[in-house]
Amino acid sequence: MISWVSRMLPRNVRSLATSSENPRAEDCHRHHEAYGYFLPIQTRWQDNDQYGHVNNAVYYSYFDTIINHYLIRYCGLKTGLRTSPMVGFMVTNQCTFYTPVGFPQVPVAALAVEKVGHSSVHYRLALFPPTPTKEPATADQHDLNDGFFFGHPKLAQFDALASTTGSSVHVFVNPATNKPTGLPEDFRRGLLRLMRPASL
Repeated sequence: MISWVSRMLPRNVRSLATSSENPRAEDCHRHHEAYGYFLPIQTRWQDNDQYGHVNNAVYYSYFDTIINHYLIRYCGLKTGLRTSPMVGFMVTNQCTFYTPVGFPQVPVAALAVEKVGHSSVHYRLALFPPTPTKEPATADQHDLNDGFFFGHPKLAQFDALASTTGSSVHVFVNPATNKPTGLPEDFRRGLLRLMRPASL
């Protein structure tokens, strides 16, 4: 499927935008099954640009939110510089856009872990819009506090195909030296919980 963005590109650029080393894998990344953890995201009025949909730069903040939410809630990440033995530096980000979302929609962000290194983590991300029905997607306090995992019935409220996919890499460093530091075992266990199945 060619994204709505790539259809607007000049023909000589379009082939670069739609080419992929593994189109089947990229297609799989647009489905719920490729992800383990989900977090509803409340769009804001200020997220929209002059074209009436969420500005492309804002998607990175949604992805940053789900990553850090999971690390704090399920991996024990400490966020204070004085109390944390490590901090995460985002060293790469990438997004591919297929269809727009806009305020006041409540899409759900999705997170998977593709690789856990000594001090680095490679994430796979997506944003699924609410299913276009008369009843809008709902998110209660529990969903916003804890998110939910693959298989939860709330996923039925969201489209089966992601509107946006992306990837990010974190490198964790010692805050005193800014040098890479090894991931603690309990932190690593939380990340491994979201490793994608080898079949995807």
